[in-house]
Amino acid sequence: MKQIGFTQKIQQLSAEDLQKKLDGTRKDLFGLRINTATTQVKDCSQYKKLRKQIARILTVMQSKETKLHTVVRKQ
Repeated sequence: MKQIGFTQKIQQLSAEDLQKKLDGTRKDLFGLRINTATTQVKDCSQYKKLRKQIARILTVMQSKETKLHTVVRKQ
């Protein structure tokens, strides 16, 4: 059985859930930056992963908003 990717999972979320996920991911990135300033980070690739997750969430949110405006205009 094939696992569903991160992008496919977030596409199924509602707008409120996407906002919560975005806030949580941004807090994780902030926490990682704070840990870097105070201690040594074990996995430096986490920066890139978190930034990409934030970008994916924002892209899905923008896509859903665009689709909503398109549907409203057609009516």
